[in-house]
Amino acid sequence: MAKTIITAAITGAIHTPTMSPYLPITPEQIADHAVGAWEAGASVVHIHPRDPESGKPTSDMDIFGDIIERIRSRCDVIICTTTGGGLGMTIEERVKVVPTYKPELASFNAGSINFGLFEIPDRMKITEWKYDWELPYLQMTRDFIFRNTFQSLEELPQIFEKHGTKPEAEVYDTGMINNLAYLVDRGFLKKPVYIQFVLGIMGAMPASVENLLFLLQTAQRTFGKDFVWSVCAAGRFQMPLCTTGLLLGGNVRVGLEDNLWLEKGVPAKSSAEQVAKIARIAGELSVEIATPSEAREMLGLRGA
Repeated sequence: MAKTIITAAITGAIHTPTMSPYLPITPEQIADHAVGAWEAGASVVHIHPRDPESGKPTSDMDIFGDIIERIRSRCDVIICTTTGGGLGMTIEERVKVVPTYKPELASFNAGSINFGLFEIPDRMKITEWKYDWELPYLQMTRDFIFRNTFQSLEELPQIFEKHGTKPEAEVYDTGMINNLAYLVDRGFLKKPVYIQFVLGIMGAMPASVENLLFLLQTAQRTFGKDFVWSVCAAGRFQMPLCTTGLLLGGNVRVGLEDNLWLEKGVPAKSSAEQVAKIARIAGELSVEIATPSEAREMLGLRGA
């Protein structure tokens, strides 16, 4: 069995500061959490910037650059920047990080979906909010489409290639595999494709073992052996689906972007705690964890 890459998604753009006191907000906090995840065994960290005053997702390139520099100065972890950004950002805002900082790896959302977060306040029983922006940000997703049209699907890989950045294709539903096949067929994406299966988002495929198997089998029928894959899942499905991913020979993603909990009733204080847990599970299954150098070779990255 090949070694497994662990990615840590550090803060994301879904959870808001009221939901967890441990969610990193400032560049220093995000970098500290990223380095901690690397120390725990992650070879990739997935980065979103936030406004250090309010905690709101931002497309500010100076903040993004501050985070990247802090991480690069302390460790050799692979930095995967978001081009999903925050809800409501334009595609131009979302992709700007690629030409600006030329990351080795960046997320590439493989299609449009309804992206619903409006049920979170009721589900978490939140009645008071730390910041005024949080509740409207979540509620607006009742009438929101996470927009990734074929035009942007064609344009973004060309920007990535120009700046030496490998796309990490975020696949939320089966049809997005067809989208990737179209892009490969037309020469916009190169094989091997790197796919992150994202399960459990309201508006996309539910998080279940059956759905992960279906996505994997569909990708195998579509690309043969010319793809590398990883899995992440929202909330309480994170560890069960990542454990399944390990058993299937895939790579895994954990982190506070996807799940605020370490186990039932126990909040995660950092993404590093979740990395350590999935690394321990991998060890029990005799699955070796890839170092950043090994992950670069597995994914065909250019190096830091």
